[in-house]
Amino acid sequence: MRLVFGLGLAMLALGGCAALMQEPVPKSARLSAEVLTVTLGDGTVCRADWAAAGGAGRLEPCGPGYDYRVTVVEKPNLLRQFWSELAGALGAEGVVPPMGKVEIAGNGRTWEFVSPPPVE
Repeated sequence: MRLVFGLGLAMLALGGCAALMQEPVPKSARLSAEVLTVTLGDGTVCRADWAAAGGAGRLEPCGPGYDYRVTVVEKPNLLRQFWSELAGALGAEGVVPPMGKVEIAGNGRTWEFVSPPPVE
């Protein structure tokens, strides 16, 4: 009986560890005025200066290495335009992150994210 119980616990523990080990694939992406932050499924956080790179580049030390492309929404909705202009007028430039689409590509796959993420 104890042997069966011990084996059951060991299998449960191994199953729990396997669930925690996730593949290092992009799970989320966020933009600031200058930095792209990508979070992978294994918890790794990768950053790239997308503005200095011209909106495209490679996340080299990130997982197996991923290419990224940022497409900024040039004319967001009126409320967002007003909010951005107000923040700039008050001297808080860069506080409102840009709206954009982020494409992450690697290993023959492509992941697309919007930033800021939609509110559910």
